[in-house]
Amino acid sequence: MAKPVLLVHGFTTSAARTWQEPGWIDLITEAGRPVLAPDLLGHGDAPKPHDVAAYDEVENLVAAELPDGPVDAIGYSAGAAIVLSLAIEKPDRFDRIVVGGIGGSLFDERQGNPILDALEGRGDENNLVNMHFKSLAESDGNDPKALAAFIQRPRVGWTPQMLQSITNPVLVVIGDQDFAGPGEPLAEALANGELLTLRGVDHFGLPKAFVFLERALDFIGAAPF
Repeated sequence: MAKPVLLVHGFTTSAARTWQEPGWIDLITEAGRPVLAPDLLGHGDAPKPHDVAAYDEVENLVAAELPDGPVDAIGYSAGAAIVLSLAIEKPDRFDRIVVGGIGGSLFDERQGNPILDALEGRGDENNLVNMHFKSLAESDGNDPKALAAFIQRPRVGWTPQMLQSITNPVLVVIGDQDFAGPGEPLAEALANGELLTLRGVDHFGLPKAFVFLERALDFIGAAPF
């Protein structure tokens, strides 16, 4: 059986929006690779509890989707952080990894939770990024209270040293307009990291950027073109 590809979407979106609509799932399937594309707890068709403690299980629920053998994995934004976390804990379950929409901000020490503030109506209306997350959280099919609970999950205190234990080949893809960048600190922290920075691409546009799709699928050997 061909090696499966795990796709993990980001905050306020879903597998359908991030991976199905832009064509990722169809192209990977055409290449003969099985696709695992779960909806994260609180998103898409997954249960949407309002209890913050329920979201302690997010990584475990994704891990439960993994087969016995290794997978290639592609994660976007919050999904990218989840993939990296799982690769640290379960290195033998992964082969090649692509992380998009994540970069040096992973190591930032954050004060407060401005996205939560935006979701709950306390945010700075001039912060376009946080207001966009609020708009997505209130879009059809989403439950703002569930998403507010999701984003209150305990934060990982990421350090470059933690990532050194990931020896898999990892492609870091980020737009030069992405608030999560730049990508260099993350790529350099990885033992076998490679960086692709896309010009003129922001955080929310990344999943639809054809160059991201093309390079990611080529990196994991799943390009049908």
